[in-house]
Amino acid sequence: MNIETKDIIIRDEALTLTNQRALFWQRENVLVLSDVHIGKTAHFRKHGIPMPDAILQKDLERLKRLIDHFNSKKLWIVGDLFHAENNSDMVTFKDWLVQFEDLEITLIKGNHDLLSEKIMTNFNMKVETVLEVAPFCFVHEPLERQTDLFSISGHTHPGVMIKGKGKQKLKLPCFQVTKNQLILPAFSLFTGLNTRNEPKDCKNYAFTDTSIFEF
Repeated sequence: MNIETKDIIIRDEALTLTNQRALFWQRENVLVLSDVHIGKTAHFRKHGIPMPDAILQKDLERLKRLIDHFNSKKLWIVGDLFHAENNSDMVTFKDWLVQFEDLEITLIKGNHDLLSEKIMTNFNMKVETVLEVAPFCFVHEPLERQTDLFSISGHTHPGVMIKGKGKQKLKLPCFQVTKNQLILPAFSLFTGLNTRNEPKDCKNYAFTDTSIFEF
């Protein structure tokens, strides 16, 4: 796994975008990501659709590499950490968490985070609906109205369509940045890409396994 980075400045704060679908906020020493959807593969298997365990394992391996790379002390998930009901993937995730006893985890709840508070407590994480740490506001769904704080969200699984020669087209995940908000790509590789909903006056930071580029 190759970690490529691009530093941007928003509201005088240094943010590091990565080609592994997460950003790092230097001041807070926090890794921020969205839409992990733990439980999705087990949910499909439960309904008779074969899905390999390796999908979740690869996402967790990438997450470990990012935590180690930045030596991050905090992890903020901007919604949809979980996907569905309590299932075997939650056991996998809980076992994985054992190696990070000192990592402070905060979940900003998304529309899929429907597990009971009792179950979420077992993961030793804080659960919020909105997290405000100036100059940023962390929420799951992009805000429709402008606020004094710059919002960082997920939910839409943003992607871009790049046209090549002839009829060739390539879809890539991206970070979407406007004057007032940043929308994170879905962290899980087991998600689709939404190339249709782009905010007005948006700058895209798309990425591949080897590079990050702006357009």
